[in-house]
Amino acid sequence: MREYLLTILVAALVAYLLTPAVRRFAVWFGAQAVPRDRDVHVIPTPRLGGLAMFGGMVAALVVASGLPEMRKVLAAGDIGVGKALLMSGGLIVLVGIADDRWEVDPLTKFAGQVAAAGIFIMQGIQIYSIPLPNGESLSLPPAYGVPLTVFVVVATINAVNFIDGLDGLAAGVVGIAALGLFGYAYLLTKTNGMTTLSGATLTAAVLFGMCLGFLPHNFSPAKIFMGDTGSMLIGLLLSASTILLTGQFDPAVLSNGLFPLYVPLLLVPAVAAVPFMDMLLAVWRRTNQGKSPFSPDKQHLHHRLLQLGHSTRRAVLIMYFWVGLLASGLVGLALFDAAWITLGVTVVVAVAGVVLMLRLGRPRSRRRNAAAEPGDTGQQPAARPQLPV
Repeated sequence: MREYLLTILVAALVAYLLTPAVRRFAVWFGAQAVPRDRDVHVIPTPRLGGLAMFGGMVAALVVASGLPEMRKVLAAGDIGVGKALLMSGGLIVLVGIADDRWEVDPLTKFAGQVAAAGIFIMQGIQIYSIPLPNGESLSLPPAYGVPLTVFVVVATINAVNFIDGLDGLAAGVVGIAALGLFGYAYLLTKTNGMTTLSGATLTAAVLFGMCLGFLPHNFSPAKIFMGDTGSMLIGLLLSASTILLTGQFDPAVLSNGLFPLYVPLLLVPAVAAVPFMDMLLAVWRRTNQGKSPFSPDKQHLHHRLLQLGHSTRRAVLIMYFWVGLLASGLVGLALFDAAWITLGVTVVVAVAGVVLMLRLGRPRSRRRNAAAEPGDTGQQPAARPQLPV
C-alpha cells in the first residue's frame, strides 16, 4: 500500500503545482474558453489543464519505476503498462492541445482516440477474455478482442468528454471512479491472498492522484479548465484500468462467488452511468433533430440540474453523490458476503438522495414567489423601511 500511496501523492502534488504555470501558458498560447450560450462560465477561462495532469502522470510513473516492486509491474511480461500510458497519453494530449487551441474537427479527434487505443493493443493492453456465468472465461481472438478494446477506449473517452461541462465535474467523477477501481482491485487481491501489485491498480492510483491534484484549481469557480487535453487523457486512463482488470482474477481463487469477476465490466459503466446516459441521450436527441451527433447544445443533464434551481457547486456535488453511491455499492457487493445488507443500505441512501435533491432543487423563482406570498390575513407584508443613504 505504501507504494500506491506514494504514487498517488506524487501524481496529486505535481499536478497541483504545475497547474498555475499551465494556466499562464494557456493564456499566452491563446487557449481560452470564450463563453457561449450553452456554457455556464461567464468570463474567458484558460484551458489546457490536462497538461498539468499529464505532468502528474509522468512524475508518478517515474517515481513508480524507481520502486523495485513497481518496476516489475510497469514491465510485466507482455504488457508494458508504463510505455503504453506514456505513448498513448502523449498522443492524446497532443490531439487535445490542438483542439483546445484551434478546435479540430471531430473526425480528427476520433482518429487520435483510435490511434491511442491501437498503442494500448500493441503494448498488450487488450481484452483477451470475458467471464461467463458458469465460472469459465470466453477467450476472445484478435478479430473480436481488438475492436472491442478500441470500442471501450473510445466510448470511455467520449463519455468523460461529454460530462466535462461544469466546474470540477469531470475531474471529480473520474476521480471517484478511479478510487472505486483502486479499492476493488487492491482489496479483492488482498482478501483472496493474491499479490496487490498490478498494472490495473497502479493505473487507477495514478489516475486518482491526477484528478485529486487538479480538482482544487478546477472546482467552482474554476480558475482553469482541463479542456479536451485533460478529459480525453483521464478517459484514456480510466479505460486502461478497466481493460487491465478484465479477466485478471481466476474464479477458482475467489471466495465471494462469481460476481467480483464482473465488477470491472460493471464499475465504469455504473460510475459513468450519468455521462454514458447523457451521451446516448445527446446522440439520440441531435440525430432526431437532423443534427450531427457532435453538435453542441444546452440540454445535458448538468444543464437540467441548473434549470431545476441548483447552483453550479450543488449540481456538481449531486453528480459526485450518485457516482460515489454506485461505485461503493458495486465494490461492497464484490467484497462482502451480506449482499442484501449492501443493497438495502444503497437503496435507502439513494431514496434519501432523491428526496433531498428534489426538495433543494425547486426553481429559485418558485421559492422566491413562495416566500413573497401574503399570509392568511390576505394582507401584503409591510415594506421594509429604507435606511438613509
